[in-house]
Amino acid sequence: MLKIIFWLLLLANATLFAMQKGYLGALYSDGREPTRISKQLQADKIKMTVAEAAQAASAAVASTAPAAPAAAADPAPVVACTEIGNFAAAEARRFSSKLAERAPNVKFVRRETQEVASHMVYLPSLGSKDAADKKADEIRRLGISDFFVIQDSGALRYGISLGIFRTDEAAQKQVASLAKRGLGGAKISTRTVSSSKVAFQLRDLGGDAKIAFDKIKLDFPGQEVRSCAGP
Repeated sequence: MLKIIFWLLLLANATLFAMQKGYLGALYSDGREPTRISKQLQADKIKMTVAEAAQAASAAVASTAPAAPAAAADPAPVVACTEIGNFAAAEARRFSSKLAERAPNVKFVRRETQEVASHMVYLPSLGSKDAADKKADEIRRLGISDFFVIQDSGALRYGISLGIFRTDEAAQKQVASLAKRGLGGAKISTRTVSSSKVAFQLRDLGGDAKIAFDKIKLDFPGQEVRSCAGP
């Protein structure tokens, strides 16, 4: 299309030049100069040079050229070492299973820790072993596995422990999480307990792996996430 416009403009300029020089005088009934000029249709408005035509064509091409793609956003920074935990044994297995399923390329180190905790989330005594076992079955059906029936003598005998936490804040998060999953009535007591726990150190966490990890940790609201030294 642009070539056609260019050649039409070039032809118009050539015709105008020939008319001005009188080369086309024989085509008119009156070859006198004033009459010839008067018969030109707005000759002053079609005087476009070849250079101007080329410039117009270039502008048209530029206007139809595709826009340059936008610069890609900077990727999220890679975290050298992230640690999460302390997990009880059952929760550690559940976490590692989810990690293997959703982020199989993430490198991690599992380490054993000793935790001295002072905040226990629990259900009060059910009064008997049979009642406690029945409640335990109900808890399992809710998909909760990190608990045990308290066998110690005392006021909490045949109650159910639902987690031991270092801080009251972490214990409160556990109570809220249990309520969302359908288990109400959990309480918090102050009780110093030393227990073996599991922590996971994840290496070079970034991109899709970081997104997957952020989704997994939502299933473990009571677990602390912290930075750690790289290898």
